[in-house]
Amino acid sequence: MGEFVRLEVSDGVGTIRLDRPKMNAISFQVQAELREVAAEATERDDVRAVVVYGGERVFAAGNDVKEMAELSYADMVKHGASVQSAVTAVARIPKPVVAAITGYALGGGCELALAADVRFAAEDAQLGQPEILLGIIPGAGGTQRLARLVGPSRAKELIFTGRFVKADEALAIGLVDRVLPRDDVYAEAVAWAARFTSGAALALRAAKEAVDRGLEVDLDTGLEIERAAFAGVFATEDRTTGMRSFVENGPGKATFEGR
Repeated sequence: MGEFVRLEVSDGVGTIRLDRPKMNAISFQVQAELREVAAEATERDDVRAVVVYGGERVFAAGNDVKEMAELSYADMVKHGASVQSAVTAVARIPKPVVAAITGYALGGGCELALAADVRFAAEDAQLGQPEILLGIIPGAGGTQRLARLVGPSRAKELIFTGRFVKADEALAIGLVDRVLPRDDVYAEAVAWAARFTSGAALALRAAKEAVDRGLEVDLDTGLEIERAAFAGVFATEDRTTGMRSFVENGPGKATFEGR
C-alpha cells in the first residue's frame, strides 16, 4: 500500500483511492503508486471492476506544479514517460473502470478521469485541462483521450482556453456519463462496478480491449481485432455456460465463473 494511493477491495469491487492532502496533487510519487495499484487491480482475481476515487472533497486538482516548476527540458524528457504511464496503467486495467468525480478534476486529474471507461460526477464538480494557463499542454493523455471522447473541436476549445467545465456542460458534451448529488457519487459508482462482479470476466476484458484498440487503428484493422476477440471468447467456460443458460432459461440468468 502506497503513502498516497491505495487499493481497497470489497465484494469484488476495487477502489483506487487517492489520498494526498489537500487537493490530491499528482506528484511523481503519486504516479508511481498509481502504476503499482493499477498493476495490483489487474492481477487480483478478487477484483472484477474498479472505481477511481479521490474522496468526498476533490478528485484530483492536477499534477504537482511546484514539483515540475524547476524542471528543465532535459528533466522532462526523462520524466515525461512517467507522467503518461501512470494514467495509461489505469486505462489498461482489463476490467470495467469508473471514475467517481467530486470537486475538481483538473489537468492531470482530468486526464486520470479520462482513463476510466465511464465517469460519474457530482453536481458541483468541475473538470478541465488548464495547462495552457501555465504555458504548457496536457502531457498525460489529455490531448488524445479528450479528443477521442468529445471530438477534436470541443477538445481543442477546452485545451486552448483552459477553462473549467461544470458538471452539467460536461454531461451535455459527453465528458461525463452521469451527474449525481455529491453524497451519491461514490455509492453509485460502486453500484455500477458491482454489476460486473459476477459477469463474464474474460468477455468483458475482450470487449474493452476490442473497443480501446479499435479506436487506435483504421476500421478494417479494428474489425479484425474484433473478429479475433469474438472467436477467442468461444474458448471460455463462461461462453458455454452463458449460451446453455440462454437456451434453457432465457437471457440474463447465467452464473459465470470468470473462466
